Amino acid sequence: MLFRTLSFLLMLVLLGGCVSNPSKDKAAEAIIPQDDLPVVLTDDYFNPLGLPRPELQPQMPEETDLWKLLTQDYRLRQIQHPSIDREVKLFQARGDSLTRQLRKGEPYLYYILQEVKRRDMPAEIALLPGVESGFRPTAYSRHGAAGLWQFMPATGRYFGLKQDWWYDARRDPVASTNAALNYLQKLNKRFNGDWLLAIAAYNAGGGTVARAIRKNLEKDQPVDFWSLDLPSETREYVPRLLALARIIDDPDRYGLALPPIDNDPRFVKVEIGEQIDLKVAAKLAGMKPEELLQLNAGFNRWATHPEGPHYLLLPADKASTFSQKLAALPEDQRMRWSRYRIRPGDNLGRIARKHGVTVKALMQANHLKNHRIRAGAHLLIPLSTGTTAIAAFNAIPGAQRKLRYRVRKGDSLYAIARQFGVKIADLKKWNRLASDRLRPGQKLTVVRTM
Repeated sequence: MLFRTLSFLLMLVLLGGCVSNPSKDKAAEAIIPQDDLPVVLTDDYFNPLGLPRPELQPQMPEETDLWKLLTQDYRLRQIQHPSIDREVKLFQARGDSLTRQLRKGEPYLYYILQEVKRRDMPAEIALLPGVESGFRPTAYSRHGAAGLWQFMPATGRYFGLKQDWWYDARRDPVASTNAALNYLQKLNKRFNGDWLLAIAAYNAGGGTVARAIRKNLEKDQPVDFWSLDLPSETREYVPRLLALARIIDDPDRYGLALPPIDNDPRFVKVEIGEQIDLKVAAKLAGMKPEELLQLNAGFNRWATHPEGPHYLLLPADKASTFSQKLAALPEDQRMRWSRYRIRPGDNLGRIARKHGVTVKALMQANHLKNHRIRAGAHLLIPLSTGTTAIAAFNAIPGAQRKLRYRVRKGDSLYAIARQFGVKIADLKKWNRLASDRLRPGQKLTVVRTM
């Protein structure tokens, strides 16, 4: 017995030598009797002291309902206030319209929630576009805010959102979400980790909230959100978000239905390398142009920006096929062009207006360093052969478009409202009209839902 034990120990030593020095493998095989190798290595063999082994926890299946996944990371659930109760009742009064609004978030909510979770922010933040824009990347406000997160032009530029003739990143679901979360994290840090103050500042501006705090400090009064003297819109804005979160947490309690949304990505970001006609891209992806624009609402024209961003958001199930077809597409077929012969007296401005493009777009397309052109030469005019991006943008259900209307002699608010299918009260609100009086030549903003 002792001999077999010593033999077995010798075997282990030699095996260790085999691992550290592979050149001795054959020698080791010759020395070790094969019938002395253990046939089965039991748990006791690896655990000779018999210590208790930790129990393996069964792996929980991944949550398939996006709403349930969202509510798991709520952090503001415990907040109670009569203003929240009031907003809940307003949501209840809307009935099915709230369900329709939440359904508009289906293409974007997965991405937004993943980004919120990645940054370790309260999951309620993912619902903010529901309050801001009704989850419509095409939404515009009468003040000029745009996109899911309703960025004003200056604020958007401050957070790196490109805005020009070709592209408005405020309407890009990915770019605007990242900018909005950066902004909210910055505000949260500014207000010492108070998320209600950060959300209020997102609506009213950090300076407005800071002044309200200083005012209360001077009076030795509390400086929590509910105690501050803030604009009425902001006092409703924060409890509205909390009310929406509360309803989603327990929709049956409030008699409201949530549209089913699976916990799966709706789109992926696909690099395209350089500018491409959106109609060409839609064909490669097997989509209608307006379907492509719903995910890529940031593009203003018939093509992506010549200087970038050089990516498209595509449905997850279409990305691979699109990439393969794009790789096989000849370079000269990425864009559609028309050829224009310059006539005597032409200039870039006149040509641009005639073809519905900008001078800058003409210069970029033709690699012009200045405005000099000569009669008889040719210019390439970037044109799509079908639906332009603007037309597709306006065709998206629920998209909003701002129009400018010049008042004519004999016009009235009633006649204009009837012409555009809007309410007189909305006309007055959009244009800050204190009365019904109009004057010829006056310009009015009209917001239409397409």
